[in-house]
Amino acid sequence: MQLNQYIDHTLLKPTATPGDIEKLCKEAVDHQFYAICVSPSYIQLAKSALEGSAVKIAAVIDFPLGAMTTKAKVFEAKDAIELGADEIDMVINIGMLRAEKIEYIENEITEIKKAIGSKVLKVIIETCFLTDAEKKVACRAALKAKADFVKTSTGFGSGGATFEDVKLMKEIAGDKMQIKASGGIKDRETAIKYIELGVSRLGTSSGIKLLTSDKK
Repeated sequence: MQLNQYIDHTLLKPTATPGDIEKLCKEAVDHQFYAICVSPSYIQLAKSALEGSAVKIAAVIDFPLGAMTTKAKVFEAKDAIELGADEIDMVINIGMLRAEKIEYIENEITEIKKAIGSKVLKVIIETCFLTDAEKKVACRAALKAKADFVKTSTGFGSGGATFEDVKLMKEIAGDKMQIKASGGIKDRETAIKYIELGVSRLGTSSGIKLLTSDKK
């Protein structure tokens, strides 16, 4: 298993400096991670730092709250792609989902996917704030709106990925939509378990640790 190719090497702390992002990019190249995940303001810096490498750039949109207008999210997503992002990790409007405004959620995802075309769209549903029923509804909305991935968490909520949530998400996603687990993935054993459950991508700031800890 090439664990490195499952990893989105992530740095989204509000205190992250340009120097921190350059270090992240160097680590991603050195360890051949699939992608880095950064805030939109650092896309151009990352693009320059990753030049000549195969590492992709994922940018987060309306992160971490997901409460901006659809129009603002669409603008942010298009801007990120124009700046050089290969993938978009968007946050759904959690309040609208909990209020059962499902059409709103579906429309928002659809509009963002339309705006970014063939680029990869990952939909963060922030599982820690949802009931199991709401998680299923969110996954179905992402699937209907033709998202490429559904993603567990921002890592900024009250909890991150869990095995139970990934199993539930896989029930809905099947082989029609991929799953990204993120939030709290800090050791190799946990990472491998997620992959065995059907996860295609891991969002983590502990990517190097996952590769260098005891290999099984």
